[in-house]
Amino acid sequence: MKDLGTIKDEDFGLTSSKLRNPKVRYGARGIVEREDGKIAIFYEHERNHYKLPGGGIEGDETSEHAFEREVAEEVGCLVKDVTQVATIKEERSQANFEQNSDIYFSKLKVDLHKLSPTKEEQEAGAEMMWVTPEKAHELISGCLTELTISDYEKLYHSKFMVMRDIKIVEEFLNSNETDEIEMDR
Repeated sequence: MKDLGTIKDEDFGLTSSKLRNPKVRYGARGIVEREDGKIAIFYEHERNHYKLPGGGIEGDETSEHAFEREVAEEVGCLVKDVTQVATIKEERSQANFEQNSDIYFSKLKVDLHKLSPTKEEQEAGAEMMWVTPEKAHELISGCLTELTISDYEKLYHSKFMVMRDIKIVEEFLNSNETDEIEMDR
C-alpha cells in the first residue's frame, strides 16, 4: 500500500506543534472515473472549494463501504472495481487533529442521478461535476489560494483538504501515465 505522506502546518508556511492526545478521524475518499475518462469532483460555490468525493468512516463500517456510501451521497452513483491504492495523513496541529484517509480508485457502475449532499454542502451551493483528471488537478490546485470563509469550515481545515486532494489526483494521473507506458511496451 502506497503512503502519500503526511500533510503538516509547514506545507502552508505555519509552524507545527506536537499533537497531544489529538482528536483522530478516519476517512475514505478518492476517484470515481466514468467510461469517458472524466472523474467526479464536488464544488462548493460559497467557499470556492473543489474536492473529491469521500468522508468519514461511520460506526463499524469498513473503509471501502464508507467510500462507496460517500460516493452514493455526493456523486449519486454506484461504483465498481473499487481498489484501495494508498493512504494519506493530515496533522493539523493548530486544531490538535489528525485525519487518516484510505484512498480508492473506482469506476462508475450506475449513475443514480440522485445526490444527497449534507445540509452544510447544500447551503454552500454544492454541485457535482465530471471533468478530465487534468482539469480536476487544475481546479483543485487553483482553489488553494482562493478559498473563502464559510460558516461551517475554517480556512485552516479547508487548506488541508485541498492539499490532500491535490496529492490524490496527482497519484491518479501518475498511475494512468504508468499504465500507458506499460501498454506501449
